Amino acid sequence: MALALVFALAAGHAQTAKPVITKIDPPNWFTRLPDSLLLVHGEHLEGTAFTLRNTTAHITEANVSANGHWAFLTIVTRDAKPAQAELVATNVKGSTSVPYALLARRPVAEQPRGFNSADVMYLIMPDRFADGDPSNDHLPNFRAPNDRSAVRAYHGGDLKGIEQHLDYLQQLGVTTLWTTPLYDNTANQSASTYHGYSATDMYAVDPHFGTMQDYRSLVNAAHARGMKIVLDTVPNHVGPATPWASDPPAPGWLHGTPASHIKVDDDFQSVTDPSASPERRRVLLDGWFADVLPDLNQDNPLVAQYLTQNAIWWIEMAGLDGLRIDTFPYVPRSFWHDYNQQLHSLYPQLTDVGEVFNKDPAITSFFAGGVVHTGSDGAFDTGLDTPFDFPMYFALRDALTHRQPMTAVADVLKADSLYPHPERLVTFIGNHDTTRFLYEPGSGPAALHLGFGLLATLRGMPEIYYGDEIGMNGGGDPNNRKDFPGGWPSDKQNAFLLSERTPEQQKIFEWASTVLQLRLHTPALRSGSSETLEADRDSLAFVRALERGSSCADKMPILVVANDADSPRDVVVPADSHAFAGCTTYSSLLSNGVSIRKSSAGLEVHLPAQEIGIFRAQP
Repeated sequence: MALALVFALAAGHAQTAKPVITKIDPPNWFTRLPDSLLLVHGEHLEGTAFTLRNTTAHITEANVSANGHWAFLTIVTRDAKPAQAELVATNVKGSTSVPYALLARRPVAEQPRGFNSADVMYLIMPDRFADGDPSNDHLPNFRAPNDRSAVRAYHGGDLKGIEQHLDYLQQLGVTTLWTTPLYDNTANQSASTYHGYSATDMYAVDPHFGTMQDYRSLVNAAHARGMKIVLDTVPNHVGPATPWASDPPAPGWLHGTPASHIKVDDDFQSVTDPSASPERRRVLLDGWFADVLPDLNQDNPLVAQYLTQNAIWWIEMAGLDGLRIDTFPYVPRSFWHDYNQQLHSLYPQLTDVGEVFNKDPAITSFFAGGVVHTGSDGAFDTGLDTPFDFPMYFALRDALTHRQPMTAVADVLKADSLYPHPERLVTFIGNHDTTRFLYEPGSGPAALHLGFGLLATLRGMPEIYYGDEIGMNGGGDPNNRKDFPGGWPSDKQNAFLLSERTPEQQKIFEWASTVLQLRLHTPALRSGSSETLEADRDSLAFVRALERGSSCADKMPILVVANDADSPRDVVVPADSHAFAGCTTYSSLLSNGVSIRKSSAGLEVHLPAQEIGIFRAQP
């Protein structure tokens, strides 16, 4: 009621000048889609009538903010044809018109394909990967010429740089690219927004990275190779330089103001615990991330529609296959339910993965879609295809670098029953928010070697953080976000090329590509079930098998045995699993010093120190 009243009062203000339109979100729209909500920004919009010309699409409702800076227009485009239309704004002082394109939706053949456990995802921070276009290297907030030591400034990596290195990624075994946000961050006064998580325009590509045309070129080039593209989205917050901070489009657009707001905490149990108080939950859902990033109010229907349309716009404009959703638990689950319901109804094959940064499977699984969970905010199914497997991340780091028992990994696997679809989980050993794997105390090339082996064989979909495949090192932000060596013409070494990698870099790359390619060509590793056979302090054994029949030939089982000890070890694995029924021979798929033989005790596996054995069972 309050919102409607404010809009109604705006119409009564005296006119001082004709309308001015400076921006429209979305900047264009598509036919054969549900009604759209345009957010128009300008001046003197109070008392203004809005119409669309040169199209059968039409405006059914218009509401203007009290200060005349914002207008919300509901337009119907479902039955309209593609057209170069005009939006006309008229008041007693005159008229203003701006072009507004209605584009055709992508055909069925170009709709999102989604990602799944058969894929390998690679995370790229565009600014830190490769500079393929020097023409965008001198924009505001850029580092000084030829000086990339300003660790929190833009360094010049861009979309063309990624496209130029798709060969490298395919050699590694990558099938899916995830880039951190491409939103325009340039209005921020700070140079530290190169990462893309402080959006000032959610409908534009940051010019430091290139243009929408560059992005579409990357997507098309990836699709031509059979690769997929995942975009990082941030419906939780925007950057401090957003115009909304000082001039919100509608009452309740944000939670609080720059001068008066709640600082967020990470108490996810304030939602997962049904008995948690509203006050406690409010800190998580309404608080400003990092105490500076304005928190969007997704309970406001206008905000909810704006954010949902934003995802649709990026999918249609770029031809995306999936979304990575930032800060997932910080947004009401009621919003996620509606958001995913609409996206999946429009794009049945689209998949999304959410960031739930917590080591407890009970908490992480609470946010997974496919089941209704009752929390302090009610009973909801978020519709999220999968969360990242942060519990497995912590377990692998603990076991491989902190030398905690390997049973920690088995314990995470035991919790798979909490997830509707554990096979969808995205596993990883590092990302842009964590220290590099090799930085951890107790880590080293042998630990990373074993980490890649487990990522390639565990259930779920592995994600690789750029540079881990050549052993890049570094502590927390910004040292975990260094430039990829060879991504800039002035670099002394080009690690994209085999001929220029150091022996250690090449050893890590060769192993990572070997096990990832093995995974891509082994059906049971791509999509088989997982059964843990043995786990103790230093070893873990599990079997992956297809569930398409009862014979050994049908199941095509793969036995995986890992040794985390500093010395060689013999591990006895029970051979009575149903996955091995009818199997008589076992052969190693790698030439890495492992061996296996059958005995009365079971399957006796010999493993060198910090090594993994991958064996095919056959009739």
